Amino acid sequence: MNSMTTKWIKRDYLMVIVFLQIVVYLTVFFDIPIARQVLGFFYFTFVPGFVILKLLKLDEFGWVETVLFSLGFSIAFLMLAGLLLNELFLLFGFSQPLSLVPLMVVLNSLILIGGVLAYLRREDVKIWKSQPTEKSRFPLLFLCLPILSIVGAMYVNVYGNNLILLFTILSISALVIGGVLSKKLLPSNLYPFALLMIAIAILFHATLISSYIVSFGSDVPWEYFVFKSTQNNAYWSSTNPFSGDIGLGRYYSMLSITILPTIYSNLLNMDQMMFKIIFPLIFSFVPLGLYQLWKEHIGKKYAFISAFLFMAGSTFYSEIVSLNRQMIAELFLVLLLLVILNKKMKPVNKIMCFMIFSFALVTSHYSVAEIFLFFISFTAVSLIVLKRPSKNITVPMVVFFFVAMFTWYIYTSGSATFDSFLRFGDFVYRQLGDFFNPTSRGQTVLTGLGMTESPSILNTISRMFAYLTQAFIVFGFVGLITKRSKIHIEKEYFILSLTAMVVLAMLLLVPGLADTLEMSRFFHILLFFLAPFFVIGADFLVKLFSKREGRFVISVLLLIVLVPYFLFQTNFVYEVTGSDSWSVPLSGYRMSALRLYRSCGYIDEQSAYGAQWLSKYVDVKNSALFADESALANVLTIYGISYGGSSLLSNTTIVADNGVVYLSTLNVVEGVIPFGRLSWNSTELSSIFDDLNIICANGGSEIYKHPT
Repeated sequence: MNSMTTKWIKRDYLMVIVFLQIVVYLTVFFDIPIARQVLGFFYFTFVPGFVILKLLKLDEFGWVETVLFSLGFSIAFLMLAGLLLNELFLLFGFSQPLSLVPLMVVLNSLILIGGVLAYLRREDVKIWKSQPTEKSRFPLLFLCLPILSIVGAMYVNVYGNNLILLFTILSISALVIGGVLSKKLLPSNLYPFALLMIAIAILFHATLISSYIVSFGSDVPWEYFVFKSTQNNAYWSSTNPFSGDIGLGRYYSMLSITILPTIYSNLLNMDQMMFKIIFPLIFSFVPLGLYQLWKEHIGKKYAFISAFLFMAGSTFYSEIVSLNRQMIAELFLVLLLLVILNKKMKPVNKIMCFMIFSFALVTSHYSVAEIFLFFISFTAVSLIVLKRPSKNITVPMVVFFFVAMFTWYIYTSGSATFDSFLRFGDFVYRQLGDFFNPTSRGQTVLTGLGMTESPSILNTISRMFAYLTQAFIVFGFVGLITKRSKIHIEKEYFILSLTAMVVLAMLLLVPGLADTLEMSRFFHILLFFLAPFFVIGADFLVKLFSKREGRFVISVLLLIVLVPYFLFQTNFVYEVTGSDSWSVPLSGYRMSALRLYRSCGYIDEQSAYGAQWLSKYVDVKNSALFADESALANVLTIYGISYGGSSLLSNTTIVADNGVVYLSTLNVVEGVIPFGRLSWNSTELSSIFDDLNIICANGGSEIYKHPT
């Protein structure tokens, strides 16, 4: 099929940019609801990157790569331009460089300058190379998935009814089955669109389950805290404002959760919903990038199935959606892989893209950057040892990334990130003495190895499908190494995948290593390299027992494993059978209070309002604040903007003259006060409040203060 290039006349290209800028100025400064958020998001998230794309003359891309690189360049542009604006304005004595007016003027001016430079070229502006498309009405059903997900989450919030969300998950499964088995229903050229719709639906069913931020036991409370600290100051400092706290200093050195959300929040007039909508929307393009990466190696259908496997695991839509810095980092990780494995890209463009995305990754998430450094270092050394040098992964690339990474981590936030690396290394070293003790690998590793008791028959079946996905990956490697599979993998990608298998083995063998990032998050990242081997494994098994070409049989085998795996991972099966479930979207209404509020980090309206009232009317910094561990880690950190200097409520608590006690819905309505692995009934601690006055109550949370 012949490709053709879609072009804009250069005059029209510049006029579109100018028109968009005028509209954005009007919607922002007149604060037009919805229009400001929707138009502003698409403008600042795609237009700057598209301009950079054209300035670099990256015209060989199709529409999928054009969208992905426009997104990546735009996010990197916002982070880098925000950093430069921050440093230059502070240098000249301007104390709030990240406030609205400087951001609007500087960012739009830079975008306009880029547009003018592209206009000054003689040739017209190439948009992307397009292929003839096959028509089908079936993809319209995929368009309904995000709508169902949003409506379903709202329905749960208002009425406590999960039927729409259950139907959404069932619809995703049915559409994937239909799309894989029939080309007429879902032509291969529409796979990217289908994946994007599935990703948005899966992510939104989790992030929109509450009007407030749900931590899912992850780091979003501290990410939100450092973001609000940056936004309230309207500037970012390279020194650690939380002296002595390496944890917060590590977060504060990441531009992905300081400068980037500050820019988005000020431009779009969004606060908490930015972490619930904007960041997940950006993250939804990661499976699309992986599909684009994999289709060159294993074909479009197999790449589609592999991308769905990546999304099917619960980590994708539970743990990761509360790790905003990792969501942004994974976007740059997949873009870096697309850059280094693209053999058609000109060397100059490859170097420029690698440098830009490397800086963005380094300033987005330290752990993902460290993993990427290990992967490209191991691959570069392996290619040299095997005497098969590559122009795609070179030693200068590794050196550049290493220097950029450790320079940033040493000279920002008092080297808090670098100190954390040293502490993690020391932790793993000290764990080596327990090499022969299986429990030193952590609970997740033991469960993955089948060394823990299954709590129910359904859980055993769920584990079986999880083990099958892992077994298929192993079989895929065996088939590729023994050359029993006809699927061809480029040498660079094969060594990267081999490195992933080595890392997986190390996580299982080296005590304490899995706990440095959490095993579930490690495996999620390793799927960037290992997911294609899931389909290669099925291909190997079918051809092992049959000499006939059986692509349909392979597809059926993959779906037999993958669809039940997805239904178990989303907790769909547990919910419809009334079994024990950990899904807040599907089963939050019947969870125990301790699981919902403490383990899952759920926050309701009353608790959030009490925390906001506390931050507004009580001098928390000069008070002795007492609350249970769940409230301190979640609602007070996010909505009370309180961190440090607080104490846990216990049966030995003595409230001094400047003491303040905060009680959440878990304490007031449910009557439970958690403390470590223990919990008290609220009545057991009632004596603490005998000498205190209640200063705020809203039917859920309560705040007490010592009368002084």
